[in-house]
Amino acid sequence: MGRRAELAVGILNGAIGDYLRRSDNGLATEMTCVEAGAPMPLTPRALAKLQPRPTSKIVVLVHGLMCTEEHWQLADGSNYGSRLARDLGYTPLILRYNSGLAIADNGQALALLLEKLLAAYPLGVEEILLIGFSMGGLVIRGACHVAAREGHGWLERVARAVYIGTPHRGAPLERLARVGIELLRSIPDPYTQLIASLSDLRSDGLKDLGDADLRHEDRARRRPALSLRDPLHPVPLLPEIEHYLAAGALFAEPRLALLFGDVMVPVPSASNGECDSARSLAWPPDHVKVFPGLGHMALARHPDVYEQIKRWCQEER
Repeated sequence: MGRRAELAVGILNGAIGDYLRRSDNGLATEMTCVEAGAPMPLTPRALAKLQPRPTSKIVVLVHGLMCTEEHWQLADGSNYGSRLARDLGYTPLILRYNSGLAIADNGQALALLLEKLLAAYPLGVEEILLIGFSMGGLVIRGACHVAAREGHGWLERVARAVYIGTPHRGAPLERLARVGIELLRSIPDPYTQLIASLSDLRSDGLKDLGDADLRHEDRARRRPALSLRDPLHPVPLLPEIEHYLAAGALFAEPRLALLFGDVMVPVPSASNGECDSARSLAWPPDHVKVFPGLGHMALARHPDVYEQIKRWCQEER
C-alpha cells in the first residue's frame, strides 16, 4: 500500500473505524508496531532481526486521531524515536492503531501489546518511555490505568510519559459538534434529522475526545451539552510516573494563547489544568511547556518539541 493510501486509511479509521471493526472490513487497522511502514511481529526472533542492536531502554510513540506513523516524521526524515535512539540510546518502537475505536478499547489493546513486548524483547528492559500525540496521550493514560488495575509488569518499567497536544480535559470542538447535532435533532424537519443522523455516525474515538473518556463507564454517563462533564479527570495521572506535557499555541501573547491554544486543543486542556490562566501560561511548571507559534499537527514533528523531550529525558527522576 502506498503512502497516500495509508494516510487515507488512517483518516478513514479515525472517522468510522469502529464501524469498520464491527463489520469486519479489511480496512480496519489492527494495533501493531511498525518498522519501515510494515507491521512488526512481537516475537523474539522478529524483534532480534528488525532491531539488531536493541538497548535496555525503549521509547514507544503513539500517534493521534486520523494519523499514522508518518505524522511523526520531521523534515529530515527522522522522528522523535529515531532522534532519541541517536542521542540517548533508546530503542524506538512506533505504534499504528485504529483511532476510531473507543479510547478505552485502544488503551486495553496497548496495555496487552506492551505486556507482550516485555515478554518477547531480547534484552532485559530497564526503562520504557511513552510518548503520545493528541489522542495518543489519552490512549497511554488508558493503558496505564489498565496495567495498574491488572498488575501488568511493563508498568514498573515506565519512568516517564510525555503527552504532546493531548486533550486531558477534553476537546471543545467535539463538544461543540455534539451541541450542533442536538440542535439539528430538535428541528422537526426530515432533512435536518437526516443531517443529524449522518453527523452522529462519527466514530467512538472521535466522540470520546469531547470529555477525554478513558473508561467505558465514563462513556456511558450522560453528557452535558457544551461544558466539560468532569473538569477533574476521574482517571488521575499515576503518581509513580513522571508526566510531562507539551502544549501548542498559535499566539505568543498569553491571553490569546490561552483562548485559542493550538486551534484543536486549548492550552488548559493540553496542560491538564496547569496553565489555566495568563500568568501560569507565561511561567509554566518544569513539567509543562507551551510552544507559541505551533499549531496542533506541528507539535508531532518539530525540532523544538524534540529538544524539550530530550531535556526532560535527561532529568534525574
